[in-house]
Amino acid sequence: MQSEEFADVLAGNDDYASRFGLAGLEPVAAAGLAVVTCMDSRIEPLAMLGLKPGDAKIMRNAGARVTTDVLRTLALATHLLGVTRVMVVAHTKCKMASATTDEVVAAIEQSSGIDVRSLDFQLIADQRATLAEDVQKIRSWPFLPAGVPVGGFLYDVDTGKLTRLA
Repeated sequence: MQSEEFADVLAGNDDYASRFGLAGLEPVAAAGLAVVTCMDSRIEPLAMLGLKPGDAKIMRNAGARVTTDVLRTLALATHLLGVTRVMVVAHTKCKMASATTDEVVAAIEQSSGIDVRSLDFQLIADQRATLAEDVQKIRSWPFLPAGVPVGGFLYDVDTGKLTRLA
């Protein structure tokens, strides 16, 4: 049963499935890479790194934050899925790095009437410092193999360029 709310994306999936070519792709990261980045739709993780499907494990969330779930996923990726290096990629013009908690709460409450004051949105007051802290969380996570290279990068949404910051 196809609902109207999802008709466009299901039609897109029909087209995708008709030319699907990833059957048999191994579940390991062929380039040995994991990328933690923001959910911002201006970021195309594989394309921005010159990679193709199967090369990397991609984890996305608001603000490219290294959360407990990201750390758990990296433990699995490094021990079971061929990941040997990790990039944390923040980006310019990120809403999580430019809004205050009060602004986010007010916007959500105004649009929905839902009280979200109990949620921690992990907003970013200083993007460079937060990126360095998140990279350090990965480097010091005891459940990863020793010596896994971890880098922190900033992606410019206006130029497509990456700059290493940590």
